[in-house]
Order: sequence, then C-alpha cells, then structure tokens
Amino acid sequence: MTIRLLGSDLHIHNIQTRMPFKYGIATLTVVPHLFARVHVEVDGTTATGIAADSLPPKWFTKDPTTSMQHDIAEMIDVIQAACRHADTIGTAGSPFACWQQLYAQQKVWAEARTALPAYPPLLWNFGVTLVERALIDAFCRAKGMTFHQALHTNALGIELGTLHPTLAGTAPTDFLPSTPRQTLIARHTIGLLDPLTDDEIEDTERVDDGLPQSFAACIRHYSLTHFKIKVGGNVAEDLARLARIIAVIEAHVSGAYAFTLDGNEQYKNIGEFRAFWDALCATFPRFVERLIFVEQPLHRDIALSDAVGTALAAWPDRPPMIIDESDGSLESLPTALALGYQGTSHKNCKGIFKGIANACLITHLQRQIPERQFLLSGEDLTNIGPVALLQDLAVLATLGVDHAERNGHHYYAGLSIFPERVQQQVLTHHPDLYRRQDDLIAVAIDQGKMALRSVTQAPFGVGFDLDVAQFVPLERWTFASLGVT
Repeated sequence: MTIRLLGSDLHIHNIQTRMPFKYGIATLTVVPHLFARVHVEVDGTTATGIAADSLPPKWFTKDPTTSMQHDIAEMIDVIQAACRHADTIGTAGSPFACWQQLYAQQKVWAEARTALPAYPPLLWNFGVTLVERALIDAFCRAKGMTFHQALHTNALGIELGTLHPTLAGTAPTDFLPSTPRQTLIARHTIGLLDPLTDDEIEDTERVDDGLPQSFAACIRHYSLTHFKIKVGGNVAEDLARLARIIAVIEAHVSGAYAFTLDGNEQYKNIGEFRAFWDALCATFPRFVERLIFVEQPLHRDIALSDAVGTALAAWPDRPPMIIDESDGSLESLPTALALGYQGTSHKNCKGIFKGIANACLITHLQRQIPERQFLLSGEDLTNIGPVALLQDLAVLATLGVDHAERNGHHYYAGLSIFPERVQQQVLTHHPDLYRRQDDLIAVAIDQGKMALRSVTQAPFGVGFDLDVAQFVPLERWTFASLGVT
C-alpha cells in the first residue's frame, strides 16, 4: 500500500448552547466548532476525509488564569501545526505509519517551543488527532471499507508492539470483538449548573424547545439508567448535592441503575479523596454499590506520581479508578496501571490509534490477570454531530465499549445550530441515531440507549459528504465573532 497526504483545510462554525454549560472551572454559552478536512491518495485513488470538534476552553489545560481567547488560540495553534507537519510526510505505507510520523513531528515541535508555559501532551496531541481522524475517514472512503472492516483486516497497518511492547506480534483482531456493537448505553452527566428538577428552573432561564432541561426531565424523556456525577472537592457540599441527585434518580428510574463518579481533578492527594469516599460510603452505603468506577480524582500534575502508587497500595479496598485528563501520552496507561489504577478513558480527541492500542492492552491484561479488574471507558462530554459524535460512536462500537458519557446533545438545541441542509443530511443517512422531535432534529435515545447501526455501516461513522465550504475558513474567522469577552 502507498498513502500520500495531498493537503488539508480548516473551517469554523460558531455554535451556541441552549443553556449555560458548566464543566469544571469553565462555563460555556458559545464555542467555535472546527472542521478539519484532509485530502489523500491511497494506491492511486484520491479521497477526502473529515473530522470535527468543538474548541472548549479549560479542558486541555484547566488553567484558571488564562482567558477563553487564549485557550482557543492555543488549540488552533496545535491544529495548524499538525496540518503543517502532515504536509511534510509525503508517502507512507499505511495510515498508521502516517500517524506515527505526524505524532513524532508534532511532539518534537511542541517540546522545542520557546514560549511558556509549554504545551502539554494532551493539548499538542489534540491537533494530531484531528488530522488522524480525517486521515482514517479518507482511507476508509478510498478503500470502500467501514472502520470496523479496516481495523479487523488491519488495513490501517497498526503495529501494536510499537505502542505497547507486550503486544508485539499481535493484531487488533486478537483482542477486539468480531462484530461492532449495535447499541450503546448513554451515560448522562449531571452538569454542575444543571437544574435537578423542573421547579428549580427560573422562568427567565427556562428553555422551550421541546427537549428536556432538568435532570429529572432527562431521565423521563430518554429513560436513562446510567449516570455520571461530578464532584467539586468540598465534602459537605458534594454530599448535600449527591443526596438531591440520588433522590431524583430513585424517584424517576424504575429499574436498576448505575453511575460513575468524576473527581474532576479536584483532590490534591489520595488522602483527601479517601476522606470524601469514606464519608460517601457512610452516608449512602446502598448507593455506592452501584458505582462503576471513579474517574480522575487527582489533579493531572500528581495523578501519575510514585507517591500516588504508594497511597493506592495502602488502600486495598479502594473503589476502581481510571485516569482521563492524565492520559496525555502513549505511556500514560501503562504507567497508571503500574500505579494501581484500573484503566483509562477513550476519547477520539486523545487519539484513535492510541485508543485502539489501549483497548487491546486492557483486554490482554484482563486475560493474563483475570483476578484484577481492568477498565476502558467512553468519556466525551461535548461530542456532537454532524461529524464528531458519529466518529466517536463508530470507534466505541468497534472497541466494544457498552456505555459511554454522551451529553453534548443536552446542551444544544439538536442540530439547529447547523445549516438546514446539514441537518437533513444527518437525518437522511442516520435515521436510527437522529429523529425529528417537534421542530428539531435531535439525538434519539430510547430506553437509555443510542442506536449505532448507521454509524458502523458508514466509512468512518459519517454516511454522507459534508460540504465544509459553507462554514468560515479558519483564516477568516475571528474570536470577536463569538461575541464574548
């Protein structure tokens, strides 16, 4: 095989939330949504692939001292750098080989920057992932393959041993399900500003678009059974909020339910989190039995330290924990597992090939050490259509993940933030994943589940050709167009 990158372009479309969206230290009402397009030639056949993502401030760095404009500028910088580096690759033997070269060049560039503070791996790799996603999309279109077919025939050329040496001599098909999942349980995140019941919504803040607004209304509307609960680091406040959340869940979920707990990097050491956990167990002993795992309780600066490994070893009955924001490099998961964590999350914005290798490593280790629990979760709060959500679901279906944080749809009025033609394309090609609800075309969640058949049958999640020319070329976009300070 020969694959050659012919060029790329970037476009932006500003999108507004239907209500304030608070995650961690940021509250979002408007954000740029970026589309990356890559043109390739595969064995003489030309094709174009696309990827997309919002540019949410504070997730990649969580620096409270920087402005929204500064954070977005950094994200655009790493994306543009990745596109420049992709232009220099020339011809490679596989998409995986292209990605390896791109990742290596971006890493050298990021580490050589003289500006301070330095870009962390989670940020500079974000640029790589957009090109990587668009490259995979273009490859699948050129070859007439779905993502699942490309992965299971290893047409992508993945060499697992170069990422995790213990997997040398193996292929993804040795570890991943033989068929992609056709449904995914939607795990609903309860935002830190989200009203829990309808009567908590002020008249001036009420949204009248036919979609649920309060947490209780979401449970009823989508028949939710899985939840993600964020905690803020203050034991008394967190327990009081949890009491209200539990009351809503038990009042509106008729059957079994489960939840994950997002520590949100709020704890400075294991001792602080353990104090919260002990208080939680003492206050809500039956509720904690439904816990699936705890996500990233410690700040990324300390989460992978030797001191944390020592503290985890001294806490044998601890709850299962995974990393998320600490998963910045290719070595993060093996490091975390050695320290005592159970696993990590998959997000397309952290990398497709990296996520595949991590899934294979976790399956391999579970077979080798069946008495220990290993976990790969699906987490991505802001993923939305018409591209990013569909590609993320295609990957999760192929990796066999059975439930994932799916919440982007909750904070936007369906696809109404995009042109009518785009909305109709999504509905026409993905009628199982989207449906018309009153005047909106919105994500369909039935009995707490999302249907995945259309995304698994598409080349790489997206079953139509999206014309990005209808959006603003990056070189013409300005931060001022967002209308925020």
